Amino acid sequence: MGGPIAFSRPIVRRLVLAVAPALLACGPPAAGTGGTVIVVDDAGDSVSVRAPASRVVSLIPATTELLFAIGAGSAVVGRTEWCDYPPEALRVTNLGPGINPNLEAVLSVRPDLVVLYNSAQHAAAAARLRELGIPALRINTDALADVGRVGRLLGRLTGHLSGADSMSAAFDIALAAAGATRRRERRPRVLILAWEQPPMTLGRGSFLSELVERAGGENLFGDVASSSAPVSIEAVSARDPDLILTAANGPASIVDRPEWQVVRAVRERRLLRISGTEYDRPGPRSPGAIRALAARLREAAP
Repeated sequence: MGGPIAFSRPIVRRLVLAVAPALLACGPPAAGTGGTVIVVDDAGDSVSVRAPASRVVSLIPATTELLFAIGAGSAVVGRTEWCDYPPEALRVTNLGPGINPNLEAVLSVRPDLVVLYNSAQHAAAAARLRELGIPALRINTDALADVGRVGRLLGRLTGHLSGADSMSAAFDIALAAAGATRRRERRPRVLILAWEQPPMTLGRGSFLSELVERAGGENLFGDVASSSAPVSIEAVSARDPDLILTAANGPASIVDRPEWQVVRAVRERRLLRISGTEYDRPGPRSPGAIRALAARLREAAP
């Protein structure tokens, strides 16, 4: 018989990445029994989570909303200042903006799981929390496809898998129904104006672009792969949008700016303002946002 086999670090990492989804698919142990689940987060890090987690800090508005939607709201002990839905979330301790989080504030609520948005600037915070023995996950919440996936992940980790499955099924049905509205012969071309000075538009990588497309519109700059990009007024005029979509908390009115008068939609006052956090993040409210937006596009489009 030979001695023990020595594996290199790259091989070990590949083995963990291969096995982790299978472990996660088995779900957490029954509530009260305790156990460890290995999760590979959206940053590619393997994280051991003691499940079911009962003290969760959610530093993404979308995951806070999902935790309440799956029945795990009572487990949320920390949130960001932007986590404003459902109303019950406002009773949870506010830990700040969620970007570059205050780790002292996070530690003060004694979490057994921290959920952060998947960005490079959160790598150090996630690593530090793990060094302190607190599992931290970096998660993508950028598209409608993330709703069911992230909801089920949170359900497994908090012991609310059945609630997550129910939420996901209801969401899929509502989303299909929201997209079943009668299509126009020509989809209105919509400039999604994220900012006025300098002009910024949202590309197909953005959540709002996905809502516009599902609502029956066409993103004027859907050929821009990134979530946002600068754009010239001349380029907007050349593409001649049917409508200009702005957020209530975004740019000021452009109808009186001389430089914007070269755009026909501006001259004809075809601007559509939207407000509400349902347009900011994917979640259970998204099908309703699509239906509402579809109705407004039908009313406003020429």
